[in-house]
Amino acid sequence: MGDQPVPGAWAAEGAGASHRAARWVTELFAPQVVVIGMPPVVGLVSDGWNGFWWGLAASALCGGIPASVIALGVRAGRLDSRHIVDRSRRTVPLLVAVAAVAAALVLLALLGAPRLLVATVGAMLAGLAVTVPITLKWKISFHAAVSAGTVLVLAHVLPAAPTLAVGAVLVALICWARVRLAHHTVAQVAAGAVAGAGTSWAVLAMSQL
Repeated sequence: MGDQPVPGAWAAEGAGASHRAARWVTELFAPQVVVIGMPPVVGLVSDGWNGFWWGLAASALCGGIPASVIALGVRAGRLDSRHIVDRSRRTVPLLVAVAAVAAALVLLALLGAPRLLVATVGAMLAGLAVTVPITLKWKISFHAAVSAGTVLVLAHVLPAAPTLAVGAVLVALICWARVRLAHHTVAQVAAGAVAGAGTSWAVLAMSQL
């Protein structure tokens, strides 16, 4: 009897395991990771290798530049992490992201990039246009917004039903992780998911007119 774990120890172990899982999910699906990884996939599936190279260019501009600025901020001690948990520190990195995505949109459109890839970058910009003003007053979740928007984009180049089904599970998992780590409330992740999905859907729908 004396060697058996007490219920409190089981609870603590379970809490520790869920916290570690939440951290892994947060890192794996960080907005920078998703924004860098998604355009080449969209380009490759929709337009072959030509689209893939265009996607890499979009990744470098939309994800690489903001990620570099955030990394420098973390190294200098101005930012707490690449997730920028402290909302008051988000303004400059987000303005850099807006400028980078806007520049990418203009360049891709002018240089004749595949239409869907241009729409994808447009969806990113639309998402930022909605979430950046909000985060200046209220800590909306960018993890949720980017993941939900990405699912809508991928559903345009992959079989829609299974992509949306699997994507919904992943978005829910990401939202759980952000709440589990106490970085966001349920309302903040829900608002992020709605904003990301809504803006992506609107831009993609307009691109098909």
